Amino acid sequence: MKEYVWFDLGYTLLYLNRENAYRQALKQIGIEISLDKIDRGFHFADKLFMREFHGMFGVVEPAVYMPWFIGRMNYEIGIHIDINDIIKRWMAIRHAQPRQWEAYAYCRPVLADLKAGGYKLGVISNWDKSAKSLLDEHGLTGYFDTIIISSEVGVSKPEPEIFEIAFEQSGSTPEKGFYVGDNYYDDAVGSRSVGMDCCIINRFGNFGVEELKGCGIIPDVRGVKPFLEWMK
Repeated sequence: MKEYVWFDLGYTLLYLNRENAYRQALKQIGIEISLDKIDRGFHFADKLFMREFHGMFGVVEPAVYMPWFIGRMNYEIGIHIDINDIIKRWMAIRHAQPRQWEAYAYCRPVLADLKAGGYKLGVISNWDKSAKSLLDEHGLTGYFDTIIISSEVGVSKPEPEIFEIAFEQSGSTPEKGFYVGDNYYDDAVGSRSVGMDCCIINRFGNFGVEELKGCGIIPDVRGVKPFLEWMK
């Protein structure tokens, strides 16, 4: 019986409004591409990055990997442009936005429903020291019984130590826990290494994660409760 549901942050509960900003940057240089195509391009680059560079999201400064990331994304959507120029334009538009990270509109109702159902909730995330202020900003902090952030505890997913710290602080166990995240190589590999069940969020079915076997996939956190009920 699962008692504790643990969540990742980025692209599980929070997202960047990056696709609209990138579309605007492309328009500045005379390129018109649909938002849906850009969305799939970012998704493809996300999953490829997760596969090739485990544990880097939230740990390494984006400037280190961004040219590679945007280059792969551009290849997927079929454009060949100056990488440094488009990154500069894109970042200028993003920095003009009032907030970098937004909470998915459905995440608060989902968290409230899980709490009402008797589950304890936690966060285990690879993130810098802004994580808790972001949770406060979006009104999410109160839903969680335990919050573990890599920059605060000095270890990152997929290392088992970050999960062990979470169990120690929460008083829970791997057998009673269930982890939800969007990065198989950090989230599923890490949680499974300590014996905790998990599922992976992937908004486009198995697109970008075709190599995964034996891991539950849901489109977003609205699928968590049905997945838990299916496991019973």
